[in-house]
Amino acid sequence: MSNLLGIDEVGRGPWAGPLVIGAVVLEKDATGNYPAWTTDLTDSKKLSKKKRESLSEVILKNALATGLGWVSASEIDTLGLAESMKLATRRALLRLKTQRPTFSEIIIDGTVNFLAGTPLESRVTVLKKADLLIKEVSAASIIAKVARDRYMTALARDYPDYGFEKHMGYGTKLHSEMLQKLGPCPEHRRSFRPVAALLPASDLCPAKETPTKISPSATTKQLGDRAETLVAESLVRAGHQILARNHKTRFYEIDIISTEADKIYFTEVKYRKSQSRGTSLEMITKDKLRQMTFAAEAFLKSRPDLSQSYSPLLAAASVSGADFHLDDWFVIS
Repeated sequence: MSNLLGIDEVGRGPWAGPLVIGAVVLEKDATGNYPAWTTDLTDSKKLSKKKRESLSEVILKNALATGLGWVSASEIDTLGLAESMKLATRRALLRLKTQRPTFSEIIIDGTVNFLAGTPLESRVTVLKKADLLIKEVSAASIIAKVARDRYMTALARDYPDYGFEKHMGYGTKLHSEMLQKLGPCPEHRRSFRPVAALLPASDLCPAKETPTKISPSATTKQLGDRAETLVAESLVRAGHQILARNHKTRFYEIDIISTEADKIYFTEVKYRKSQSRGTSLEMITKDKLRQMTFAAEAFLKSRPDLSQSYSPLLAAASVSGADFHLDDWFVIS
């Protein structure tokens, strides 16, 4: 029985705090039925705070896979809201894929496919009110809502006068009054009009930068290094610790070695200027997999301290385009 991946966002409209994307895969039984604990899943906005928090714990414990993607207020100011939604979605999937779930279709709440232009684009269906209709999306909305609310409640301890624990950064009367009285704090989105109106011109966020294009004279090594840097930064945001980059010996080479929880990942990074002739990941042939396996085994043989502490996994990342877009990262074996 094929599984669905549900995706929903929380925090698109607030004046302060992060944007959070939730991603959840639920497992059905052989007859296509959901487990009994999913009965209460619905749009997170229709649940009480106590019920949301209770369900969030159940989801995180029992779902086949879950992921949260965070984009900070400063990143929203730099990238813009549309690009931030795409980035948060990719970060959520990066976390989810470390759990190696299987799914055949992706349902995104709303009207915009945040995975457009990626290898997963063809699997996506966008659906209004999906958080009310599809259990996986309901679950995604719940874990994202609870995680963001907890962040904003903790933020209120650092900035107690703004009332973040009451309005969660949204544009309420109280928030407006405190913003007028105190001015913005570092967690406010300076590109949003109500916040920008209170800032002097010198303090406004810079306009969104145009991505740097590939230099015609860039070497293959320079292109590869830039792609590896992009992937490494994404892994760090997903909670990985980078142990090595471009690790070379006489006998093998590994692009990125990272650890997360009790796993050690050996990531092969592939870059193409265009996907018109196929994705970068199609370059991961059987021979390449054999090379990756040999490299990982050889590295761990040289580092018995790591082999005893972590379970090894091979992974691949695809980067493409003149603006170096991270298409995908997933565990191979």
